[in-house]
Order: sequence, then structure tokens, then C-alpha cells
Amino acid sequence: MQIGQLLGSGRSADVFELDDAWVLRRYRHGGDAVAEAAVMSHLSTSGFPVPVVRATDTSSELVMQRLSGVTMLQAWMDGAITEEDAAALLARLLHQLHAVPARVSVLPGDRILHLDLHPDNVMLTPQGPMVIDWSTAAEGPPGLDWAMSALILAQVAVGPASEVAAGARSMLTALMGNLGALVDLGDVEGGHLPQARARRAADPNLTSQELGLLDEAAALVSDLALRLRQVPAADA
Repeated sequence: MQIGQLLGSGRSADVFELDDAWVLRRYRHGGDAVAEAAVMSHLSTSGFPVPVVRATDTSSELVMQRLSGVTMLQAWMDGAITEEDAAALLARLLHQLHAVPARVSVLPGDRILHLDLHPDNVMLTPQGPMVIDWSTAAEGPPGLDWAMSALILAQVAVGPASEVAAGARSMLTALMGNLGALVDLGDVEGGHLPQARARRAADPNLTSQELGLLDEAAALVSDLALRLRQVPAADA
């Protein structure tokens, strides 16, 4: 396998060119590419939009379909997609993902969870959106996945980057409006939100600044969730 130029780098992995159709994703500090490939293959078979994957000889490398297009984050920063449209797409992908049966778990409510689904992990391709980076995938209650996506956006919304904070807050508010009646995040004291906060706090890829924003971000998500729960009563 001839490895070509470096195409991109994330917090834990690098992506290299193989040819016009395939790329190599390589973990820098270890990982489980075999498990990631199994999840992606299951989702692809179920009709969920993920890149096609091929097996490799090592657990730290994943060969997958080369995608054309830009991330949803880049499209939003370029003004090609609004915060509301980005949030609606994220919500649609989360709902679609959680309609796929779990691959391993036999618990009735468990589904496959991405646990890092945010605008930089959605590629907007000519064939439609594709969800990438399944290294954090697990199985469990859908509310945890929603809480993770909301918390990630909230960290940006309360962060120091004023040029994107307002947009992230708008996107978060719109995403929360698409939760649906069956998804309950809980609050900062209980439910899926504190579980998501604990997962983010244990992420070795987060900076100290990002870790310092977790409490404020969780409070923002909790406040928005509370307001949404109160809307039907106010309208009654």
C-alpha cells in the first residue's frame, strides 16, 4: 500500500492520500480501527451516510472512501449554510442514526452513538452529507448522543472566540429545538447531560481552556432544555 500526501489532521489521527478513491486514517496514539470499521460497516449496510471502509492489517489504521466536498463547519464559516440549516441537518442525522438498531447491545433502548457529532465531523459531498470520525462510537441511550453534541456546541458558544460564539449559540438553540419529545437530556444534576460532561472532562484531547468551559457550557444546555420544556405549558 503506497501512502501519499497528508490530507488533514485531527486531534487524534492523520489522513493520508492513497489514490483517487481511498484514504488512510491513522491514529497517532493508538486506537481501535477494527471496532470503528465494524460500526461504520454496520451503519453503511443500514443506509446511514458514512464512508465505505476496508479492512487493514493493523488496529491503528483505517482505509476508507475518499470524500469530496467541505465540512459543514467550513460551509458555515464561508456563509454557505446558516446556523438554523446546520442545526436542522445535525438533528436529522442524529434522529436517523438512532433509528438504526444497535449492533451489539440487546437492551431495547440502546442505539449506536457517535458521541462527537458536530459540524466538523459532517462532510457535505455532492452525494449528500457524510458523517466521519467514528473513533468515539459506542452504544447506549440516544439522549447521551444529543447531550454530547449540544455540550460541544455550548463550549464554543461560551468560549472566547467571539467571531464564532454567537453563531454557535444560535446553532445550539436551533439544535435543541429539534430534540423531539422523546429525547430528555436531564439537567446539570442528573440524566444524560452530566454523563456527557464527564465524558468530555475525561477526553485527553481537550485543552485546559476547553475543560475550564465545561461547567458554563453544561449550564447553558440545561437552561435551554428547561426553557424548551416550559414552552408547551406557556402556550397552553
